[in-house]
Order: sequence, then structure tokens, then C-alpha cells
Amino acid sequence: MKLYTINTGHFKLDGGAMFGVVPKSIWNKLNPADENNMCSWAMRCLLIEDGNRLILVDNGMGNKQDAKFFGYYFLHGNDTLEKSLNAHGFTSNDITDMVLTHLHFDHCGGSITYNSDRTKLEPAFKNAKYYSNKKHWDWAVNPNPREKASFLKENILPIQESGQLNFIDSSTELIPGLSFLEVNGHTEAMMLPLIKYKNTTVAFLADLIPSVGHLPIPYVMGYDTRPLETLKEKDAILKQALDNNWTLFFEHDPITECINLERTEKGIRKKDGYLLSEI
Repeated sequence: MKLYTINTGHFKLDGGAMFGVVPKSIWNKLNPADENNMCSWAMRCLLIEDGNRLILVDNGMGNKQDAKFFGYYFLHGNDTLEKSLNAHGFTSNDITDMVLTHLHFDHCGGSITYNSDRTKLEPAFKNAKYYSNKKHWDWAVNPNPREKASFLKENILPIQESGQLNFIDSSTELIPGLSFLEVNGHTEAMMLPLIKYKNTTVAFLADLIPSVGHLPIPYVMGYDTRPLETLKEKDAILKQALDNNWTLFFEHDPITECINLERTEKGIRKKDGYLLSEI
């Protein structure tokens, strides 16, 4: 098995929304905001190569939205999904399995693209099975008012229409060494991949702990639908990661890819930061 970091670009979100009840005087030291209170965040995905399987975890926001949409989220940087795949010798047609932690646009927008003359939406990964969680899928296609702006039909429904949609849950082992943890604080039934790799377990944290700055238990995003549930889930996974010396992989941290943990007088915190390729 080999793991590769797939960078799909950066975007901006309101710092207050990203840190919830934490005051700006504190969070602004962790990820400084611009003049509009917006902070830059990565959309960092993970590629798993195992034999003839090429499994991609999340795929960023894609490029099919209009200028008005990107005007809200300020997609920036030189990275794209296809460029990052190409850098490792792959293309989107090589992907055999597309795992979606959840269906918010910044995690699944690259799932669907336009055909060559922009008349039809179609899967970006023509040879892949797409995986979601059934409870989360039903939640996303019947969105509540709080999350409706994050669940875009054009990112979701064409997956099912293509016949490529499959479902996983916490009992699924997609390949030996790849399992999933279901968490429900951020959104219904978000799936976190746990990968046994070399001498560690790599935990892909998605939006449970989006960045190093979110390690303190009370630092919970304003986007979370069940913030008190997030507190419990963070506490549990951080303790498990510390006890077992897991590698934590951050999807949204603008700088840091991976860390190990240590216990401090302030709680569980970052010990070492490093690139996935350095494991």
C-alpha cells in the first residue's frame, strides 16, 4: 500500500464560522483572517494505492460552479485535483474507488463535471465506484435549512443517476487495512477513513477536526449540526489516537498535513508535524 497527498487548492471561509464560540482574539492567532474576516483553508485529499485499486478520499470543490459561487469562496492557489493526480503518475480515469466522507460541496464538488461541450453533468471518475453512507445520503438529498447551501444537487444526484453509487458504513472494510469511523456531530453519518499504514494508523479527520487549530475540545465549527456531539467525538478520537500513536491527517489545515499527539497541561496537543510522504 502507498499513500499520496492530493492537494486540490485552497479556499476561504469566515473565521468566526470556522471557530464557533472561540473569540477572534484567540483564533486569529491560529489562522489570521484577511480584511473581510476570511481565512484560507486547504482542500487536501488522500489517495490510496493498493494493488490494482486506486482509492481517492474526497475530491475538493471542483471547477464547474459559476463565477458568483467562486466569488463567495475565493478558490486560490495553483493546485488542482487533476494536477495533483498527474504529479503521482495518475489521472481521474485511473481511480477505481471514490470515497466521500460527506457530501458538503468542498468535499465532493470534484465528483461531477461537465462533458466536453458543457451540456451535461457526468461523473469525473468514469471507472470508479462512488461510496457514501446511506444515512448521510438521505440526509443530503433532503437537506435541512442549516446545511442546504452546502449540499448542492449538481454534486450529488448525478452520482446516483450514473449507477456508480454504493454505500458503506462503520462495518465496511473496503480493502484490508481500510476501515471507517462514523461520526455525527458535524453532519449526519460522516465517514472517517482509518488506514493501517506502515507502523501507524492514519486517521483522515475530514471535518471532525479540520485543522491543528481545532485540537482543543471546545474549538468547534459553527457549521456543526450537533456541536455537543462533536465535543464527545473529538475527545474520544484524540484519546484513541494518543494512546495508539496514530497519525492524524488534516483535510483543511492550510499548512500542516500530519501530526502526532502528546498530552500537555492544556490537554492533548500537537507533538510533531510532518508530511504524509515522511511516514
